[in-house]
Amino acid sequence: MAQEEGGSLSKVQARVGASHGITDLARKLHFYDHWAPDYDQDVAALQYRAPRLSVDCLTQAFPGPPHTALILDVACGTGLVAAELQARGFLQLHGVDGSPGMLEQARARGLYQHLSLCTLGQEPLPSPEGWSEATLKANYHIHTPHTGTFDAVLMVGALSDGQVPYSAIPELLRVTKPGGLVCLTTRTNLSNLRYKEALEATLDRLEQAREWERLVAWPVDRWELATSELEVVPGTSGSDGFISGIVYLYRKQEAAQVEGVRPSAQPLTGL
Repeated sequence: MAQEEGGSLSKVQARVGASHGITDLARKLHFYDHWAPDYDQDVAALQYRAPRLSVDCLTQAFPGPPHTALILDVACGTGLVAAELQARGFLQLHGVDGSPGMLEQARARGLYQHLSLCTLGQEPLPSPEGWSEATLKANYHIHTPHTGTFDAVLMVGALSDGQVPYSAIPELLRVTKPGGLVCLTTRTNLSNLRYKEALEATLDRLEQAREWERLVAWPVDRWELATSELEVVPGTSGSDGFISGIVYLYRKQEAAQVEGVRPSAQPLTGL
């Protein structure tokens, strides 16, 4: 659609606020299919920062050269995270999303090597075994996909009611290589606090089970412009008020890690 059809900031806020209020998954995906052509301009109007902040967080912690890393972008939407990843040298990008309309926009960017339709929480992530085994071995040096395929997995902006359930988090861990990174975000505004609490309980249980270790939990006040004055961060008000959010970064435990020895997290700087 043309820019003027996207409407004023107030119309954008109403549209995004409506999306936050949809908790039925089928209705949410239908909403995203129709929203897809305007999605990028709308979230830009809201100064949505999650894609850049999450990729900044991942980049500072990533241990090797980015151009050889195999990255999975879950709930990839139109590819905003892929654009940030490519700008930082990550080139081997795979994406999944539950909305055909969003995947169409992502495909038009030309940044992903592979895109799949997948509704995480209702079905498992696409198996690497469904890809060409010769391609996996030749390009990514993957010989044992059952132990995890991806050097890093990101899910940005999809952890809330009506989108990806927190019960799907172990599926992200399953497809991550031992020692690989998992980067997640969620909103911390009032309407999402109950979901955030349940999400963090799930994250903590996986850490207590030594499935992964937390490297970063980074609260961010200026996540995106609020869609309602009731949602703004305390201390801000009016039409320029922001909601808050948080970026999590975890490292999957190494398969042969010595019992009782946990690799130390490296502090991130400049965020």
